[in-house]
Amino acid sequence: MSQNDLFSQSDEPLDVGKAAKPVASLPSNLTPASTLSAAMAPYQDYMTSQGMSPNTIKAFMGDVRLIGRYFKFKEQHPSLQEITTDDLNQFLHWLRHERRNPAGELVPCSPKSYARRVTTLKSFFGWLHHSEVLALDPAVPVIQESVRAPLPRILHDNEVDKLLRITRDLLWSPTKPDARPYLIALIVLQTALKKSEMMNLYLADVDASNPREPTIMVRYDNPRYAHKERKLALGPAFLPVYNQYRRSYQPQKFIFECSARNLEYVLADAAALAGIEGGVSFESLRWTSAVRSYRFGTPPEALRKKLGLSAITWRETFEKIKTLASPGL
Repeated sequence: MSQNDLFSQSDEPLDVGKAAKPVASLPSNLTPASTLSAAMAPYQDYMTSQGMSPNTIKAFMGDVRLIGRYFKFKEQHPSLQEITTDDLNQFLHWLRHERRNPAGELVPCSPKSYARRVTTLKSFFGWLHHSEVLALDPAVPVIQESVRAPLPRILHDNEVDKLLRITRDLLWSPTKPDARPYLIALIVLQTALKKSEMMNLYLADVDASNPREPTIMVRYDNPRYAHKERKLALGPAFLPVYNQYRRSYQPQKFIFECSARNLEYVLADAAALAGIEGGVSFESLRWTSAVRSYRFGTPPEALRKKLGLSAITWRETFEKIKTLASPGL
């Protein structure tokens, strides 16, 4: 599952090439002659037993239901053992080129959704095979195409300068000073935090014991994401802006006690004032930060840890960073 992996909420791709032995018990009446719908509840139990996230389970179950709707559309009612590789390839072709809504309009399948649905096929039928419901896995020959999303947008150096200049002007405005736009830009450009991580920053996470080298701790309440926790340097420009921000906004627990949408508006307004075509988002700032760190010589492993990415996700992300950092772009 690609598409700007830096910003996905979970960066733990499933290793469908090595299906795990099921630990959830199968109902005795699930056989090769069973229907697709009969396998859905046991498959959901299996995914839960494997520790998959609720979002992944919801997405995969939706994909399996979509396969069932495809067969219904084709007026077919195959048993599990009757579903062939050819059927699965035709389903994928239908997704890309034939699927229509009730109004008769083609329904596009994004590269990200298509890649996930291929993963679902391999996970679902791999589970049936390893559970010995099916003697053969029809999804094995299905080609897992590498569907690469377009390169993300980053800010050029002159655009970064414009953004910092306009947010500094807002900071020192003689009529209505506002430290928040500059603080947001400083934090993301320095740390490459996700929007969700920004919203979860506590006041207590800032360590200002060394004013020249303040740091911030990125924490996760869910133990599944303990590997993403990290301490990041903020730079010497951070504390004066942060202190002014606290005096103005008086946050009590979190650094940003507003909605994520509100912070998006702050960035959009700053981009408009700076005249940055295409605007500025948390994603573009995060990618910009990653690329600038790479250009400044941050070792790849240190950059991976800074971004809080798994080793598997890092492979494709690093390729994108190198491409974006090349002189031709």
